[in-house]
Amino acid sequence: MASRHLAKEQPKTFAFSAEGEKQVKYWLKKYPKGKQRSAVIPMLWIAQKDHGGWVPEAAMRVIGDRLDMAYIRVLEVATFYTMFNLKPVGKHLIQVCGTTPCMLRGSGDLIKVCQSRIGSAGSISADGNFSWAEVECLGACVNAPMVQVSNSDGDLYYEDLDEASMNALLDELASGKAPIPGPRVDRVTSAPTGESITLTDASLFDGSRAKKLKKIPNAPAKTKKAAAPKKAAPKAKSATGKGGK
Repeated sequence: MASRHLAKEQPKTFAFSAEGEKQVKYWLKKYPKGKQRSAVIPMLWIAQKDHGGWVPEAAMRVIGDRLDMAYIRVLEVATFYTMFNLKPVGKHLIQVCGTTPCMLRGSGDLIKVCQSRIGSAGSISADGNFSWAEVECLGACVNAPMVQVSNSDGDLYYEDLDEASMNALLDELASGKAPIPGPRVDRVTSAPTGESITLTDASLFDGSRAKKLKKIPNAPAKTKKAAAPKKAAPKAKSATGKGGK
């Protein structure tokens, strides 16, 4: 793993936003007393969202204090996981998957677009709108190549990209639009491209081919209920009201 360092310029203080504080309390309640340090990862993530997409050192100190955790321990977590950005990023952080399936399907072309329009990996575009990085598998291999765009709208996937559609995506983001996530080709999620070529007969689905069942297949056979035992006739009573002789 490449070494990861904190940004040279750091804010002096950090505080969670009202919404961020609400989320922090939600996560802290998930862990039993004495185990709250397990919330360090979600707290770092919330801090990153609260601070324009990156985690400053001041936030790590706040988290350490909240969790009664040594600052160096929080730093170890933040520097280990590449999901945490330790330096400022653009308004839209473009994360290009470069793992084998995406690489074989043309992620190199997407990287070239980022380099030509934004600059080297980790740099921020002159207008502050973009920064980019190459990342490991994002789990959308069937729709390769793809990118994840992180901004104020969330962390969204854009898939089935090529050089032209990648440029178009950046144009949409630069103009302030909110591109619809998902494939950029004619397909729904990970379904095949183009129109359906199998199971196209509507009668397969409208119930017209279904035959009425006289009985449910493989249903257990019904068993006859045993007749209830007859009750014995009551004994006759004597004149004295007592049975017997």
